[in-house]
Amino acid sequence: MSSLGKKIASVAVISALSVPAFAAEFITIGTGSVTGTYYPTGGAVCRLVNKYKKETKIRCSVESTGGSVYNINTIKNGELDFGIAQSDVVYQAANGTKKFEGKPVKKLRSVMAIYPELFTLVTRKEAGIKNITDIKGKRINLGNPGSGNEATALSMFKALGMSKADLGFAGVLKAGEAPDALRDNKIDGYFYMVGHPTANIKDASNSVDIAITPINGEKIDAFVKANPYFAQADVPAGLYKGVDEAVPTFGVKAVLVTSTDVSDKAVYTLVKAILENFDDFKKLHPAYANITKESLLDGLSAPLHEGAKKYFKEAGLQ
Repeated sequence: MSSLGKKIASVAVISALSVPAFAAEFITIGTGSVTGTYYPTGGAVCRLVNKYKKETKIRCSVESTGGSVYNINTIKNGELDFGIAQSDVVYQAANGTKKFEGKPVKKLRSVMAIYPELFTLVTRKEAGIKNITDIKGKRINLGNPGSGNEATALSMFKALGMSKADLGFAGVLKAGEAPDALRDNKIDGYFYMVGHPTANIKDASNSVDIAITPINGEKIDAFVKANPYFAQADVPAGLYKGVDEAVPTFGVKAVLVTSTDVSDKAVYTLVKAILENFDDFKKLHPAYANITKESLLDGLSAPLHEGAKKYFKEAGLQ
């Protein structure tokens, strides 16, 4: 071989050996409807991760999805690296109950609990739905199959001694489609487990007179008590046009989850990016206003990923 040939060959070998060392790791976060809170949350996380992409070689992107159950199933199948899900759905997946009956997702891991989500019933004011049992005979959107909205609504119905058959119509629209359906008088109301305020409900309130219906009473109290991942709280007053008083309901945490198949480095890098820019992160969405670094570890229903555990320990939070 000529000296030039040897030189080219050696460069090729060096290049081949160098690629793995410098190759970027791409991670994707499954979220929810574009008008909900999951999608901008995924965007906020990725923005901070990508801030360090030159040093970490980790690139983050966001995908709009069908929500909690979809995200967990897709993580289980190795099609997503991370996803945002309601803490109750995470609990069900980790323990093999309800939607995951007899099929626990053993690889599922928590990364952090981000912010509280409240189960919200948005209704047309003219529908006259004053309390939760008034939905009988009404056209109510429960959420798309595979969403946390649907899963929570069906669990709550059982506690109330109700079923889908009690509704005049049980909708299966995605949360992002519900405000238009409400405006066009195709439904009387829709359930949405979401962090407040949200563009989704603002859009609805700007196009039709809405009410947010209280979800409370003795049966709801018992339901919340029987499910430790739920907590009672109020949708604050003044966030949406026409909603001038706080409305009682219950909620969960929005939890960022992943799989044991995702590298410790990727999870560690993501957690570090958020914690080291925590004040900036809190400004990225109004739903994060009252979160603390300590609250990121509250409401976790699946074991903490080793990469997350490593950073939380370093930060003195564990």
